[in-house]
Amino acid sequence: MSTENTPPGEPEVPGQSGSRPQQPQQPQQPQQQPASEQAGPQEPPRQPGPAVPEETGRQRLAAGLWPPRFSRAQLIVALLLFVLGLGLAIQVRSNSDSSAPLRGARQEDLVRILDELDGRTQRLEDEKQRLEDQRKELQSSSNQAEEARRQTVEKERQLGILAGTVAAQGPGITLRITDAKGQVRSDQLLDTLQELRAAGAEAIQINGVRVVAGSYFSDEAGGVGIDGKKITQPYEFKVIGKPQDLEPALNIPGGVVQTMEKEQATVAVTRSAKIVVDALRAAKQPDYARSSSS
Repeated sequence: MSTENTPPGEPEVPGQSGSRPQQPQQPQQPQQQPASEQAGPQEPPRQPGPAVPEETGRQRLAAGLWPPRFSRAQLIVALLLFVLGLGLAIQVRSNSDSSAPLRGARQEDLVRILDELDGRTQRLEDEKQRLEDQRKELQSSSNQAEEARRQTVEKERQLGILAGTVAAQGPGITLRITDAKGQVRSDQLLDTLQELRAAGAEAIQINGVRVVAGSYFSDEAGGVGIDGKKITQPYEFKVIGKPQDLEPALNIPGGVVQTMEKEQATVAVTRSAKIVVDALRAAKQPDYARSSSS
């Protein structure tokens, strides 16, 4: 029996005799757990889905344009453009309506209308040239007082013709309207007068009544009244002017002759180298108007 005493705190190992130095105990290392357990609960792996197609440029453009986004300024501009477009459409339609009577016109009718317009333009140019010549004569004449007196007398004669206070003669036409059924009214005679004036008529007489700028027409029983004087059919116009302009103006499509024929009236136009307009009107003294030079 061994007399060696074991150190206190050291247990004896059975089966071993004597004492042997004890091996130091190694500290126990903590056991490594799997990474899956350290990271906590893991999401299940995702299953691969279908690939999303990339948007094209057209799709991106459509997405940017719709739904539309408008500012207040854009709405105001759009409203103004709408109003402008509406006005242009109305203007184009009115011009189309005004030119509708000419669409079905024959070529010779269109040529006649153009000749009439050219004639009116030429008359205006002649009048302008005449006034220019008068101005030059007044400026260059050695006796300006005598020249001014001569032009005054000529102007008085011209105004007397327009006012109907003096007789007149010259080339022109005779227009005769026979209205067997009494369908021609005063407004149609007035339209005829306006057409003749627009074509360059300088003096007009209807059934012995001198027609001037202040004349008026009215419907009367069995006829038409001009300045309060009743006239009956046939209505005869004596017109002084250029026959080449007066007659075509009456025969244009939709003009006087065509309108009268729709009323079953007969219209006859005769050119003449000398038309005498001798019906006179009394000169009327104005009640209030006075010359500004007096």
